[in-house]
Amino acid sequence: MTGPTARTRRMAALAAIAATTVAATTLSGGTAQAAPLPVPQDINGDGYGDIVVPAPGATVNGLDRAGAVVVLYGSAQGVSAAKRAVITQASPGVPGAAEAGDAFGASSAVADLDKDGFADVVIGSPYEKVGSAKAAGAATVLWGSKNGLVSGVALPTVVEPDGQAGRDVAAWSGPDGTQVLVVNNNTTTRLTGPFTRTGGAASSYLHDETGWMRSAAYGDVNGDKAADRVLVTGRMGGLSGGYAFVNSTNEAHPWAHRMQGGDGLTSVVGDVNGDGYGDLVLGDPDEPGTDDGLWGHTGGAVHVWFGSAKGVAYDKAPMIIHQDTAGVPGGGERYDAFGASVAVADLNRDGAAEIIVGTPGEAIGGKGNAGGVIVVPGRRTGQLGAGSYAFNQDTAGVPGAIEAGDQFGATVTAGDLNRDGRPDLVVGAAWENDQGAVWVLPGGASAPAYSSSASFGPAGLGLPWASGMLLGGDLQQ
Repeated sequence: MTGPTARTRRMAALAAIAATTVAATTLSGGTAQAAPLPVPQDINGDGYGDIVVPAPGATVNGLDRAGAVVVLYGSAQGVSAAKRAVITQASPGVPGAAEAGDAFGASSAVADLDKDGFADVVIGSPYEKVGSAKAAGAATVLWGSKNGLVSGVALPTVVEPDGQAGRDVAAWSGPDGTQVLVVNNNTTTRLTGPFTRTGGAASSYLHDETGWMRSAAYGDVNGDKAADRVLVTGRMGGLSGGYAFVNSTNEAHPWAHRMQGGDGLTSVVGDVNGDGYGDLVLGDPDEPGTDDGLWGHTGGAVHVWFGSAKGVAYDKAPMIIHQDTAGVPGGGERYDAFGASVAVADLNRDGAAEIIVGTPGEAIGGKGNAGGVIVVPGRRTGQLGAGSYAFNQDTAGVPGAIEAGDQFGATVTAGDLNRDGRPDLVVGAAWENDQGAVWVLPGGASAPAYSSSASFGPAGLGLPWASGMLLGGDLQQ
């Protein structure tokens, strides 16, 4: 959560979007985190990872909050504003039409869905009107090619008023095939490939067993190189977040697949302890709830369930990390939002991946909601937290300056953008200069190379000024 100033601006942006599509009461039941900054992958086939940056509040042809995404293409020198593409529903080859309040780009995911060697991008626009159904939402796949993203098709989704399809999206491409998850308000549709460029999918499956839905992710928690699904519900009454489910189905009792001992809002899978199995990392940024014991922590927390040959143990309590954990900088303070965003990458290349944690509500130098990022090193055994370090806009070499309400760390991701074998960090500040911005911190020998960092704002990316653009931000925070 955030302080009064940031919260007021955030809710104003949400209300403006809702006003053009559906009554504001559609947000009842709570909103939650997504992961709108996907892990960089190679979209144009040049061998370098590319960044997909959200701007769901962008103005398009004078239409407020129609939404956009910006692709920053990687190269041997990393990324630059000179090699970019701004994509909206008014762009050639993109299905649909730009409309006020659609929030195109509110969620995105990257995977090679048609197995042609180019990564494709799935984009959610949760407030899009479909027929007479207001805020039914939509999901679009844009096909990668040597020319970038120049064509696409709408994916089949459940159509219902205020269904908000595309609240979150996830995509997977592995030896077991391709899959896409499209999250609606109360359901998630799983589409399985092979996918065709006309929008065809081999099959679809409706997950409606988990109730009020918010976000989704894919990973491999048992080492079989096949997709394991993570579904996270919206905020539940009395909890500090929502429930997480792994590989839930309608055929089995859903509680059999619910993770016990912790909750949260946004998830990622990565090998934190270096044993070859993906671990489930759940960000829980809200303040503690009143039910279910001690779930949650003042200022936010991160919950980790470790993978194994048998997957994750549903009935085991997770390892918990927060700013009162030994070795983690700072201290747990109300509304720091530790865990508002999470990513996993092996920054020091020791085989045990780091957990990158956004704290967009953190006060820096007395400036509320300035935000920061904390990196928690992976380790083979023992409690995570030792050796953690923090950075923000007051860190030497990081562009910009500390300002109240910026929410630096609202989104985080990591990937190799210049093919040097070192993961680069990408950090979004949802309300930088009232519009948002993105930072890219190149990977160093064992930590980010702050002195080589670069920042990208709307003007430099060719986006018209718009209050509440949320460039690099999360519409659902």
